[in-house]
Amino acid sequence: MRIDEGAENVLYVHVVFLPHLEASNEIKTKPAQNSVKELRNIGIQPDILIARADHPVGKGAIEKLSLYTNVDKEAILPLETVPSIYAVPLIMEEHNLDEVIMKKLALKPKKRTSKKWQTLVDMIAKDKPKLQIAMVGKYTTMMDTYASLVDALKAACWQSEVDLDLQWIDAEDVEKTKDIKELFEEAKGIVVPGGFGIRGTEGMIQAIQYARENKIPYLELCLGMQLAVVEFARNVAGIQNASSEEFDKKNGNNVIHIMETQKTVKEKGGTMRLGGWDCKLNKESKTYKAYGKQDIRERHRHRFEFNNDFREQLEEKGLLIAGTTPDNELVEVIEIKEHPWFVAVQFHPEFTSRPTDGHPLFNDFIKATKK
Repeated sequence: MRIDEGAENVLYVHVVFLPHLEASNEIKTKPAQNSVKELRNIGIQPDILIARADHPVGKGAIEKLSLYTNVDKEAILPLETVPSIYAVPLIMEEHNLDEVIMKKLALKPKKRTSKKWQTLVDMIAKDKPKLQIAMVGKYTTMMDTYASLVDALKAACWQSEVDLDLQWIDAEDVEKTKDIKELFEEAKGIVVPGGFGIRGTEGMIQAIQYARENKIPYLELCLGMQLAVVEFARNVAGIQNASSEEFDKKNGNNVIHIMETQKTVKEKGGTMRLGGWDCKLNKESKTYKAYGKQDIRERHRHRFEFNNDFREQLEEKGLLIAGTTPDNELVEVIEIKEHPWFVAVQFHPEFTSRPTDGHPLFNDFIKATKK
């Protein structure tokens, strides 16, 4: 790469770990030295070392690393474990990593914008009340599945000066419970995320019904939105056996069906409706008030959609179509008129949440939950 692009256009950053030997109470640099040696064997000399450690890294360890790795001392960044990952950019700035990079790549400096980030880190460290949110999912044994969603909830909580107290609820446990109230009695808000397949969906539908009937602030994403339509169709509109074509292809009351563009798709995987798509919001909706504008763009990941054959029937019973594609064909957002905050979206707003600002929809959900 360095030969192809020119040395002035390439910078190698190598992350190493410095273990701590309890017996002698010292940081060991030998594994890092050996790691750099292995890199050199394939023709890579690192310009910067990020030295991860669980204990303080002294000046002597930095000097030894510099001597045996041929990396400048100012280009070795000791990065100790911190309570919040969001403190890491500030630590990098404190050690002038930005200046080292600009010098090596001959870049012109711009004005630093870390003030907002410092405010975020201070807010995270601040002692705040906890807000209980229940997440009803089908992959609760693999927490990373919902990582971006959890981070979006945290960011929104920080905007409201509270800490997220997340209650993980397995959708299949909801199906088995004899007292659903006991599962959700601590929850001030409920979230149902995306997913695929029929497993656990009846438990999600029960959770949706509980939130709707008990006026608990509720946010649903992707599959969660589709199941909200199913729940409303069954229990409010009186459409018996209402379901989704994903679960029952022969059902005549599928209020969710496969998208027209997906009917001929045979290869699964990256053939869903993916990426950013435009959406037009209903000015009478809570979603519009959250975003503060009518035209939005969010990212999608789905094959199934709201079945417009049932649109009029569901609207008559109080379902609000809060957002559609610009041509008014594909329903993207639904709300329930008689509920204090019940919003379900076909897209994934967690993908565009940012730690310093949150996301308008998550921010509004947390405000409603806090209230």
